[in-house]
Formats: sequence, structure tokens, C-alpha cells
Amino acid sequence: MSSEAHVLHLGTVEYREALELQRSLAAAVADGSAPDTVLFLEHPPTITLGRRTEEGEVHVPTEADVAIVAVDRGGKSTYHGPGQLVCYPILDLTRHGQDVRKYCRDLEEALIRTIGAFEIEATRIEGLTGVWLERPPRKIASIGIHLTKWISTHGYALNVDLDPAPFTEWITACGLDGYAFTSLEREVGRPVSVGDVRPAAQQALADVFGLAFTNIDQSRAA
Repeated sequence: MSSEAHVLHLGTVEYREALELQRSLAAAVADGSAPDTVLFLEHPPTITLGRRTEEGEVHVPTEADVAIVAVDRGGKSTYHGPGQLVCYPILDLTRHGQDVRKYCRDLEEALIRTIGAFEIEATRIEGLTGVWLERPPRKIASIGIHLTKWISTHGYALNVDLDPAPFTEWITACGLDGYAFTSLEREVGRPVSVGDVRPAAQQALADVFGLAFTNIDQSRAA
């Protein structure tokens, strides 16, 4: 049986603003005043530095117009920008297995199903984070999470129609030197927008986590 959940489609949101919204919603999910809630959005050009980011990992050109934000999620550095579907599930994991590894695998499974809706076969690669296409290996989605008393924040970022060059030219993304990054549009060989992908992404999360979504206006979420 599916459990009630809210979903918000927010458009483009500054990273710090989205972070504050996540924290507000996490408190509401924790105290029971809100059900599990999922945010779908895009960010303007932003590099985020996870807790395991190392010195020398960020090498942004001085002329680049990009925000740099240190965050409390796991992992290393990554890039966000227009054309990337960002998903922040704020879930009470006591209802979803209470297992960090399982939660990450479930996020990966939701991504694999989302990408599969466009007839592209994505996979996991042992020892590497995120979701990949193979032969040769190229990363199409990143995952980074944070848990506070089993309430999740942060989530995943799926490259839809953004230029993946910043992943290698501006940072050593996810600490991966020498690996390629790609986008859904590049792989399918035709125009694909974030708006095209959101329905598949929402359905995949509903199926994997057993959620019945209600669309909520942002003004009701804060």
C-alpha cells in the first residue's frame, strides 16, 4: 500500500534557498506535521563541496560565473546547473527500511528506472558512486545524502541537457579524475528537457519508495 507524500516542482532555485527549504521541510517531516516530501528543481551554476572534498579538487577559472557552497551531505565536490534535474527527497527512513545503504540503492534504482524510460540502460559500477552508462564508463547522475535522526535531505542530480564540461574543467567531480560525464540528451541523440524527464522521475520514486504523491504549491510547503 502506498503512503501519502507531497511533491513540489519548483523550477530554478538558488542553492542556499533550496537548502533552507529542505531544512524547514525536514523539521516538519520529523515532527509529523508534514508527510514525506520530494522537491524537484534546477539550480543556477553552483559547485557544492561535500564533507569529503579534498584540497585541489576545485580548479574553477577566475572568469567563471558560478557559486561555490560547502554543504553537509556526504561525498566530494559536484556541479549543478540549468538542464540538470535535481531531486531532494525529504523522507522519514523509519518508514523506508531505516538502512542508509538500502536508501542509496533505492535512489540509484529510481534513477535507473527514470533513465530507462528513455530507452537508455543505466547501471551501478562497483566502487563508484552515482549512476553510470557503460562501454566506456560515463557518469550521468550523482547522489549525495544527509541524514538527521533518519530524516533524509539532499538527494540526486541527473544530467538532462546541461553541458557536462564543468565536471572536468572546473572540478575533479566526485573525486573522479579521468572519468567521462554525460547527459541524457547526448545519449538519446535528440532534444530532451528537464520538463520531459520530471514525470518519469516522479513515477520512479513513487514506485521504488511506495509513495502516493500530491502536488503542493511552494507557498504551502514552508
